[in-house]
Amino acid sequence: MSNYIVLSEKQWNADLPIKLQKVLLNDQFILINKKEDFVLDKLDKIQPKKIFIPHWSYIIPEHVFEKYECIVFHMTDLPYGRGGSPLQNLIKSGHSDTRISAIRVVKELDAGPIYIKGPLSLFGTAEEIFMRANDTISEMIIDIIKKKIEPKDQEGRITIFKRRTQKMSTLDGITDIKVFFNHVRMLDAEGYPKAFFENEHFKFEFSRASLKADKTIIADVRVIKK
Repeated sequence: MSNYIVLSEKQWNADLPIKLQKVLLNDQFILINKKEDFVLDKLDKIQPKKIFIPHWSYIIPEHVFEKYECIVFHMTDLPYGRGGSPLQNLIKSGHSDTRISAIRVVKELDAGPIYIKGPLSLFGTAEEIFMRANDTISEMIIDIIKKKIEPKDQEGRITIFKRRTQKMSTLDGITDIKVFFNHVRMLDAEGYPKAFFENEHFKFEFSRASLKADKTIIADVRVIKK
């Protein structure tokens, strides 16, 4: 029996170890979802063969990825789209689909060798896309373990994405209805700053947007008194 860790603080990845356990009966999958639990002394007790990272908002310490094989799942067809906020940058750039790249963690961000890639549609809200990605990542992990896949160096032209800031969630200046819709849906997920605009007295946050055939949008709006 081998021990594997699934590292993610997001709710949509919470059932991933259970899915994997149902297929790989002779192995054990352990979820770590808190930063304070992802420390070397706790990892040493588990002795994971691999650490799979579907979604993690923190830097992986060098002393961890040098000792244990850490595999991160990045939502672009690497080396295209290295860097932060891949989902939002893809949608903003007009992509309707992408490939998830499973890469070994190295010192340089998103530059590690690639084990495998899996397809992913970018239809729906950010949270719906992340939930769909969870199924793809599950299949990729099973393949990596079953087929004992070894990573290969990245090839092709490198494109860098910049991490988005909270201020970039504003809807100010958007005049196209489809751009407005994409802006709302790409930020509609747990832990992401919602698309918003504000006036002197209120902040308006948008979620659950639906683009209708008559080119109007129906959405939920949360109004916050400033």
